[in-house]
Amino acid sequence: MNTGIAVNTGTALYSAVGEVLTHYEVDVEAATLARRAAVTLPAKVQYAWRHPSLAVLYVSSSDGGPRVPSSYNHVSALAIRPDGSLRPLGEPQSLTRRAVHMCVDPTGRYVLNGHNYPASGITVHEIADDGSLGPEVPQDDHSGCGIYPHQVMVFPSGHTALVVDRGNKPDGAKPEDPGALRTFEFTAGVLVPRQVVAPGGGYGFGPRHVDFHPSHPWMYVSDERSNRLYMFRFTGDQLEEASAYTRNTLAQPGNIRPRQIAGPIHLHPNGRIVYLANRADHSVENQGARVFGGGENNIAVFALDARTGEPRLVQHADTRSVHVRTFACDPSGRLLVAASIKPHAVLEAGRVEQVAAALTVFRIQADGRLQFVRTYDVDTPDGRLQYWMGMIRP
Repeated sequence: MNTGIAVNTGTALYSAVGEVLTHYEVDVEAATLARRAAVTLPAKVQYAWRHPSLAVLYVSSSDGGPRVPSSYNHVSALAIRPDGSLRPLGEPQSLTRRAVHMCVDPTGRYVLNGHNYPASGITVHEIADDGSLGPEVPQDDHSGCGIYPHQVMVFPSGHTALVVDRGNKPDGAKPEDPGALRTFEFTAGVLVPRQVVAPGGGYGFGPRHVDFHPSHPWMYVSDERSNRLYMFRFTGDQLEEASAYTRNTLAQPGNIRPRQIAGPIHLHPNGRIVYLANRADHSVENQGARVFGGGENNIAVFALDARTGEPRLVQHADTRSVHVRTFACDPSGRLLVAASIKPHAVLEAGRVEQVAAALTVFRIQADGRLQFVRTYDVDTPDGRLQYWMGMIRP
């Protein structure tokens, strides 16, 4: 099939600040980033995902935010030129509400968007042969997505979709909302509820993101609310009811500060390492200024047993920034780049200093450990956030 979309042979990094998506050219050997052109989306970028075979990037955008009403929501297709720059492909498709996460199924036929406010749900759009977006696929049943979905994924088989339902911590008189992993049969773009996995009834279980092993039926889960890593086995896309392994993600699990939460999770392309972000941005008052109140901002590195998939903590790599919301490995598995969401004041040697939002570059060593190389400051004007970042090689 000749789609007319050129193939990019390099590595590109894309960073979203507000509605602006900026392309950086990645030199993997030198571990450097060079800023190139930017495109503007209809509203603030929420998440993005590359087509599995075409040089197309899909981007969800919204004028809302977490628990903030939105009135302008879209999913867009952008063709990736040979130099990594982006151009619109077809017309954006409207969404009824903000998408917190999105993905493309392994066949490249559907875009799925996950929603959690003001109502939970999944919307599905067809993808045309040229990579442009088609119409929304009507769903018979919009229930079964839980209290607070934070991610939507499709199993490697392509037959099952997954909602990662984080739930919510108790807040004052408001009781805890339990979390769960919720699966759906996925046929011709239509979702049918299938399984709910909620250890302990979902209480104390707050999954945020998952990633699948590239060659084994193992799924790794980051628990935002309890700072844990889980490994779940599955057979025929049926998840086991309890995790096979559970690990703490923090270097100091006995010293948890306010707003210390686990974040995104990714497997190394070789399937031997799991990376998971720990993030904190609690602030305290110091002589009239609000400064960082302590906590861990690092990438936890877990080596995996090749036979069982058991994770073993081997490193915490300081991101030298505050609150990494997204990170990515380059497709060759030689670099990891972490993106912090916003600048933050810190107290250093009695002085208040500003740590910028940043892209932190690490080399991935042969054993999977991370070696810090450099940071690039990222401008976040007028309170905008670096909300998403990813790397691709079409």
